[in-house]
Amino acid sequence: MRISAAQRTENENRIRAAMDRLLRGEMPPGGKCDIKTLANEAAVDRTAFYGTRPYSHLRVEFERRVQALQDAGEIPDPREAQITRLKAAIAKLKERLAQSEQTIDELTDFRTQALARLAAQHEEIIRLREAAAGTERVTRLPAPRTTVIGSCS
Repeated sequence: MRISAAQRTENENRIRAAMDRLLRGEMPPGGKCDIKTLANEAAVDRTAFYGTRPYSHLRVEFERRVQALQDAGEIPDPREAQITRLKAAIAKLKERLAQSEQTIDELTDFRTQALARLAAQHEEIIRLREAAAGTERVTRLPAPRTTVIGSCS
């Protein structure tokens, strides 16, 4: 079915208005920043945007504008922006987790080494006490005095 020039102009105006709304981030519920949503918002058949159909130049313009926004670091689709933000947060959390695991491994190794050193020192103390008890050459020092001479104040 053929449309008149006035109908075509009206359709193009509706498409451009819908395009501007989508690029501002005004998404309908369940919609994305894509040709399907653009066609639904403009009340135009989606196939009219492809091949040699009448609105293929508007599809090219829409895709170019979306790409320009993405290149500038802006994402018109709030869901895509949220996905990008969440992926960055996940990467950051994975990095923190790896760093925490490395710190835990280092502290576990340090604890193991400290316990081994304490055990070795304890064994050495026991060995020296046994050696001292068996020999007559070690003289015991007198116990420290417990009496206080003079006032401490």
